[in-house]
Amino acid sequence: MSLQKCACIDTLYTELPWLERFQAAKNDGFAAVEFWDYRIRDLDATRAAAEKAGIMISGFNGDADYSLVDPTHKQPYLDYLKQSIAAAKQIGAKSVTIHSNALGEAGIVVNHYDDLSDTVKLCSMYDTLLACAKLAEQEEINLNLEALNITTDHVGNYLATTQMGAEICRLIGSPRLKILYDVYHMQLNEGSLCDTITKYADQMGHIHVADAPGRHEPGTGEINYKKVIGHLEACGYTGYVGYELFPAVDTATAVKGIMENA
Repeated sequence: MSLQKCACIDTLYTELPWLERFQAAKNDGFAAVEFWDYRIRDLDATRAAAEKAGIMISGFNGDADYSLVDPTHKQPYLDYLKQSIAAAKQIGAKSVTIHSNALGEAGIVVNHYDDLSDTVKLCSMYDTLLACAKLAEQEEINLNLEALNITTDHVGNYLATTQMGAEICRLIGSPRLKILYDVYHMQLNEGSLCDTITKYADQMGHIHVADAPGRHEPGTGEINYKKVIGHLEACGYTGYVGYELFPAVDTATAVKGIMENA
């Protein structure tokens, strides 16, 4: 079985107007699309464009200005997540992506929380995620908790390892809370991609792909994506593989690399 491909249309097809990106992704063989900030999009028009193209919307980022690691953010985090879940339902998306820290322009971590101990950060994240999972179960929406690289793109982000995210999800034990395993981020942070997939595939709800270094399409860097995708399949992963990457040249060249190498 070949895993279904999902295009991030905030990084791919950016040469096209927003509403034309859905049909373009469908024409190139993608089964779904995803994007980042739903607040800047016309949600009704977005859903209509996806339905017209016959392509699914897998999800978007759902936590905006709030952080799981900040105990004072628990209620506003949950309040905002409720809005994000409502937006997901409005466009027919099945999942929302969440993070440990609020992210600003270009993914910059807004607050490193150097004044908080690891104990406070971890306990706050666990406590708020318990409430998030309960909400997700009530609303029948999936949440994907994403660890980010702290070497290049997201310095100061607290959740930086697959182990921490996966173990928290296992402890909470909700079928609606899984991790988003971003192969690019985790190659930079921890390596051992296939060993990590073997250990934690049961906790993976979504996959992100970009090559490293550079965050471009497969075939431009050091990651053997044919091996990685094959190992995901062998370990029982059946969800989407999302191509959240910046084309080295242009979208057409990137799509060719995606189809040839992954």
